[in-house]
Amino acid sequence: MTQTESGTPKSRAALVELAGVSKNYGNVRALEGVTLQVHAGEITCVLGDNGAGKSTLIKIIAGLHQHDGGTLSLDGEETRLSSPREALDRGIATVYQDLAVVPLMPVWRNFFLGSEPRKGVAPFKRMDVDHMRRTTHAELLRMGIDLRDVDQPIGTLSGGERQCVAIARAVYFGAKVLVLDEPTAALGVKQSGVVLKYVAAARDQGLGVVLITHNPHHAYLVGDRFVLLKRGTMVGNHERDDITLDELTRQMAGGNELDDLRHELRRR
Repeated sequence: MTQTESGTPKSRAALVELAGVSKNYGNVRALEGVTLQVHAGEITCVLGDNGAGKSTLIKIIAGLHQHDGGTLSLDGEETRLSSPREALDRGIATVYQDLAVVPLMPVWRNFFLGSEPRKGVAPFKRMDVDHMRRTTHAELLRMGIDLRDVDQPIGTLSGGERQCVAIARAVYFGAKVLVLDEPTAALGVKQSGVVLKYVAAARDQGLGVVLITHNPHHAYLVGDRFVLLKRGTMVGNHERDDITLDELTRQMAGGNELDDLRHELRRR
């Protein structure tokens, strides 16, 4: 909180704020009237089944697509992101479900992929491999990830470990907002727990996190805010203190529609 001139508290501007955002693809309305806020040191969870509009929402925040209606603001300033590069330059890092890694390359190479530091004088500059190895190990360790060998191919790591490397990479390169696309979707219970631990670690380092998921149990373990999408529209927007896990699960499962289906099946 900051103070106004009169001494009354004033809320900090959200790192990312969407207000009534809509997106059309031709005649298809992918998003309509979606509102959410992402604050530093908090996790905003976006929940919905397939086709709910989660992917479109990610693309707007990541700069892949521009919204057609409503407003997108960064640090309180209304803006339109023209590209993923601009989003990254503004501190928004997106980690997609399929992860942009090269399986046969070592962990350190993937950690710096596309941003390799170099040493020497042109035209004899070369990659600073020792620096990349040391930095990768140190940054992973700072996030609580203790890899014995950063020279091992990243493809030999578990799905959860690869997600954690991607999170640590985003933190190292100065992200203020971390968008995670279904990071636990293809993982078992133990690996999902490991990933959620590092999601919480990113939050504790002051990042604003957007966690996209269809799993209300995972969301409730770490979430501070919950936005529920259904067929492109927002059907719920709650803070953690205002909703229980049971009610979040009920809304995610369809709420009244599920009750109607239950009664219909019983009659049959």
